[in-house]
Amino acid sequence: MFPTAPVLEKRVVSPMPNVPKWTPPLNPDDLRHVLKRVAAWTPLDVEAIFDDLDTTIGNQPPPEAATPALVERLRSYLKRLSAIAVADSKFPPTDEMAQLIERGRSLQDARLPADHQQAVGMARCMAFVASDLVEKLIEGRYIKDVE
Repeated sequence: MFPTAPVLEKRVVSPMPNVPKWTPPLNPDDLRHVLKRVAAWTPLDVEAIFDDLDTTIGNQPPPEAATPALVERLRSYLKRLSAIAVADSKFPPTDEMAQLIERGRSLQDARLPADHQQAVGMARCMAFVASDLVEKLIEGRYIKDVE
């Protein structure tokens, strides 16, 4: 028979023995959820917002066929801009921003009118609120302006 070699223990020596071992702040399922959200995230396209605001508020009303999609984009902008304004509790929105957020919420929940003129009117109301909110967010350095 062959003699057995002694088992060597592998010891990990911490360079800082007084520092507690790090543990992740989330469990694996929560981390997967965060990863999905980050992977699906798209950056805020301020230039696209301004383009849609120009289309909505411009001299010509948006074409009837394009109005429903335009209203949905404006809803999305209002939602994202509002979320940015309230995201950091250390820097709460100003009173003016809070009023715009509230006006935007009521418009987000409104149904799209079947009549084209009324739909354009709704889109323009949404666009004016979004325009004011994006300006306040740029002034407050919550977001960057288009360069």
